[in-house]
Amino acid sequence: MAQWLRKTSTLGVAAVFGFSVAIAINALADKDSAPNATDVQSTIPLNELRTFTDVLTRVKADYVDPVSDKTLMDNAIRGMISRLDPHSNYMDKSEFKDLQETTTGKFGGLGLQVGMKENIITVIAPIDDTPAQRAGIKAGDKIVKINGELTQGLDLEKSVKLMRGEPGTKITLTIVRDGVDKPFDVTIERAIINVKSVKARMLDPGFGYIRIAQFQSDTTEQMHDALNQLIKDNDNHPLKGLVLDLRNNPGGVLQAAVGVVDTFVNKGLIVYTDGRDADSKMSFKAHEGDMLSGAPIVVLVNGGSASASEIVAGALQDDGRALIAGERTFGKGSVQSIMPLSNGGALRLTTARYFTPSGRSIQGEGIKPDVEVHQLKIADIEKVFSIKEADLAGHITNPNNNGKGDKAPKEAPIKQMINTDGKPLVESDYQLYEGLNLLKGMAIVAKRDAKHTGS
Repeated sequence: MAQWLRKTSTLGVAAVFGFSVAIAINALADKDSAPNATDVQSTIPLNELRTFTDVLTRVKADYVDPVSDKTLMDNAIRGMISRLDPHSNYMDKSEFKDLQETTTGKFGGLGLQVGMKENIITVIAPIDDTPAQRAGIKAGDKIVKINGELTQGLDLEKSVKLMRGEPGTKITLTIVRDGVDKPFDVTIERAIINVKSVKARMLDPGFGYIRIAQFQSDTTEQMHDALNQLIKDNDNHPLKGLVLDLRNNPGGVLQAAVGVVDTFVNKGLIVYTDGRDADSKMSFKAHEGDMLSGAPIVVLVNGGSASASEIVAGALQDDGRALIAGERTFGKGSVQSIMPLSNGGALRLTTARYFTPSGRSIQGEGIKPDVEVHQLKIADIEKVFSIKEADLAGHITNPNNNGKGDKAPKEAPIKQMINTDGKPLVESDYQLYEGLNLLKGMAIVAKRDAKHTGS
């Protein structure tokens, strides 16, 4: 009997296209507990097999068109696996080769991460700086047609294959979106997708911003470099605080998520996984060292934050190291293992669930933010008319103004924080604007606490 082979698990959402799929392979070893022929034979359900052969015989004899044995058996295997959960599936030799190709990171695609939700191809998140994001595709969009072909009845692998193609070619997706009355078409030109995992910039003096678009094998190293650069940009002074943006981050390599948490946490459990097989039971702990030296962190999340993103948010939340702000996350708390088969194909099989340090399972629940902040449109705050006490006729004077008049000092104009698109942050990215405000408040409280402790 062919031995089962298992690759190291990662935590990306089931189907990925348009960027390097989050299945980094650290090891490939014979499975120690491979079932032997005697064990398998003793557990074969004979009555169910009789039913299966009866159906197979009927189809071969009576179906309107002849169907090959290989097609029938492939279909039977696909049905068995796909009905387990939305993230498990069978890949034939060609599909497995395509999956391995995506791990190299460069091919023609759209820049989307998708999954099955209620048997509909649903966008988990568009990836930063990709054709899909520029075309306005949003997390939660349902793809009901691809180039006019209904996606109902298609599995994830086939849908992904339809959406991939030569760079420069165009594809039309028919989208159903909550809040929009009827389906609409979006035409997107495929491109070579090569996503940069980490981006960073200063938001305000002393306050940094790091965006992680997805978790790749080198994400931790990229983030360390970004933090060092932010400190240099801050005149080589330690940061007062950091906004870590994980919105629309669909997940990726587990070890990268662990490394990001370990960057800010000195000790304790980061995440653990639990499943039926001994190989699926893993735990990861933090090491001494915090690159921010305890400076406050605000983590931004939304419904497109999934899998490895939820590990980071959940670990930092449980540890009390960061404040989580935004919207409830996607809720993918399962681990998939890639198992090559003797025919050249492979199984992607859900083998475990992962848990936050406090024992929370994120599966189906997601991470609830400490502070809920929705993406709103805000009017220009400089145009808001306000009246102060000093503007009222006959107001009582301030005894501390030292004879300089009874008017309060004129306030300086409000400094508008500008986003990378040149628009005020409060207008272009309200969640980030509020995240920075929360971070500043945390920094003030931390400074007062330190002063009180030192007095």
